[in-house]
Amino acid sequence: MVDTNSVLGYATPIVASPGERIRFHLSSATMAEVGVEVVRVRCGDPDPAGPGLKLRSMGSAVDGRRPVRHQPLRPGSFAIVGDRLPLPAQSSFSFGCFLWPTMPAKGAVQTIAARVDRAGTGWRLEIAADGRLRFAITGADGRTASATAPRPLLEREWVFVAARYDEGGMLSLEQASLDPQGGRDCSAAMAGSAPAGVLWPDAAPLVFAARWTGEEAGRPVTADHYNGKIDRPRLHASALESAHIRALCDNLDPRPGDPGLIGAWDFAHGIGTDRVHDRAASRLDGQLFNQPARGVTGANWDGSAMSWQARPAHYGAIHFHDDDMADAGWEPDFALDVPADWPSGFYALRLTGENAEGAPVDSFVGFFVRAPLGRARAPVAFVASTATFLAYANSALRLDQVHAESMLEGLMQLSADDCYIAEHREVGLSTYDTHADGSGWIYSTARRPILSMRPRANSFNYVNDTHVLDWLEEKGFDYDVIADDDIHRQGAALLGQYRCVITGTHPEYYSREMWDAFDAYQRGGGRHIYLGGNGFYWRISWNPAMDSAIEVRRDVTGVRTWEGEPGEAYHSYTGEFAGLWRTNGRAPQRLVGVGFDAQVFDRSSWYRRLPESHDPRVAFLFEGIGADERIGDFGLRNGGAAGLEIDRAEATLGSPPHLLRVATADRIGYGGLPTPEEFRTAHRGLDGEQNGNVRADMVFFPTARGGAVFATGSIAWACALSPRGYDNNVSRITENVLRRFLDPAPFEGF
Repeated sequence: MVDTNSVLGYATPIVASPGERIRFHLSSATMAEVGVEVVRVRCGDPDPAGPGLKLRSMGSAVDGRRPVRHQPLRPGSFAIVGDRLPLPAQSSFSFGCFLWPTMPAKGAVQTIAARVDRAGTGWRLEIAADGRLRFAITGADGRTASATAPRPLLEREWVFVAARYDEGGMLSLEQASLDPQGGRDCSAAMAGSAPAGVLWPDAAPLVFAARWTGEEAGRPVTADHYNGKIDRPRLHASALESAHIRALCDNLDPRPGDPGLIGAWDFAHGIGTDRVHDRAASRLDGQLFNQPARGVTGANWDGSAMSWQARPAHYGAIHFHDDDMADAGWEPDFALDVPADWPSGFYALRLTGENAEGAPVDSFVGFFVRAPLGRARAPVAFVASTATFLAYANSALRLDQVHAESMLEGLMQLSADDCYIAEHREVGLSTYDTHADGSGWIYSTARRPILSMRPRANSFNYVNDTHVLDWLEEKGFDYDVIADDDIHRQGAALLGQYRCVITGTHPEYYSREMWDAFDAYQRGGGRHIYLGGNGFYWRISWNPAMDSAIEVRRDVTGVRTWEGEPGEAYHSYTGEFAGLWRTNGRAPQRLVGVGFDAQVFDRSSWYRRLPESHDPRVAFLFEGIGADERIGDFGLRNGGAAGLEIDRAEATLGSPPHLLRVATADRIGYGGLPTPEEFRTAHRGLDGEQNGNVRADMVFFPTARGGAVFATGSIAWACALSPRGYDNNVSRITENVLRRFLDPAPFEGF
């Protein structure tokens, strides 16, 4: 078996134009040297029943043998505040905050807050392995004193915690449940003796949700990460009574008049950033690492507002996870200046060699070369669905969901990548997965190895899209590749350079800016070919301060593998309401005529022509296709062109009145199950054997100024382009449409 993971890497940025620089960050724990080659990807699917891997060597300046080193992944989010707090060398102090622990009995220490140096000198408030709160102090002489609460913290219940040290040699700890009714009370207190006049470290930062252990390559290294929320932490330079500490934490707007108030951190401030804001006079602002969840409800949230923008003070918490991974922080190994004459496309850095067992290594780092912004080189643009690639990045869903084999109606076949992700979750998972504490992943970034966005990846999204690229090249069409990232930033001005724009097999995740861009493009006379299913479905936000980073929040509808906490359905990046575009009043039918209605993973079906296919206005579409011909009763994805995820036209959701429904695949079978938003109550007639709304529709409709839209309504369509030497009716219809869409003659007569 080919080893795809003994060497891994990522590119920054993942999308670049000719003349721009891409840096490559590599790591291997077992190899010292790798062969490097830049390739342009025509087809990334190794399936021997299909076109096979088609990779063109570009002969780049970075090609050759190169050394590779081990650069570890360090998951876990935390906040860090500078290394010189205004705390006297031998001083009393108090610390307090609200906690919502999600894994208190994890079986390992979890740090809530700590200021310790490399030798461990200092103080730390932590949750012990058995779930009990512990406050510990270690002096410069190595002596440690601690107090441990007699009762463990409760999972997902708010509690106020306070710790204090008296320089005379006493320490105390208290926890108070915010909702002590119904068996939820874990309130407790504990006191103990401690070394008097402890010498505090003066070169150690204060850290929330982890313990600092040093630095590496200019980045902090931490341990003992916490799982759960922290709200309104306060630090005071005296040993206050717990009631006074509680008053400080309850105060939503502490004034800087108290000279002993060292820090009063307000996590409700700057929710869309990676900064934590201090309201005390010392202004000890901090920085977040690995993107913990923001815009989450705090200890005082009462349901009176569902958006953090409506009542920011109720969203003064940050949810930390010990497996958060937003930026691997690897140093770059080398850089590529993209040559001016390189065509746009899907590209990859190919990494080859032998692993420790002598097996061949063939690993890839995916990236994209777009057409020069503002200078289209071809009349057709194919969209690299980078938002969707990020949403699915490193998904462990097939292994984690208990119903995977039932959904597939068969045994799962696990790839080497599946096995690697199962064992190495430090790469960071997808927005379909849950963190170790059960909460959903809401952020995904490209600053980490992404195993699913490269040749040989799992047969979904990226690999499926390369079948369209392969077909375009086989048929001799000139095309540019543009990316979701660029559509989000450049809008309709980017799309407007092209006579025709093709979206691929699964453009599922869209920001408002991207949706608006396509809407404006179509209204302005653009031609749009949508060759997929389940497109334009989830609303996302892009991080304005980090390239190729998205946010996804899942509410109480849609096909989802987790649901967010109550009151947490608004994006932290932008404040926009999350969920489905359908829920946001923009069902996909309004844009492309069809929208997601069902999943069908057991088998794929075929299309039959409908009466409207004989309308002379769409005669071009069916040139060479028989009136009773089965369309797509073949294909690489379960034997047909209509499958995996499918879309249908629906007038009540916005399909245009003049839309022509020219073909349909409505012989889906019992394996076709509707999406949750498609039915109100559960009954036995929901599946594709009995439900006429479980189907894939092929549609055409003109838009303003001579433009038009064609949609196939199926993810499996593109993987039926190549069978029979590309000479089949799926290929023929696609070619008929594209050639007509490139013809400048306007679409009229509707």
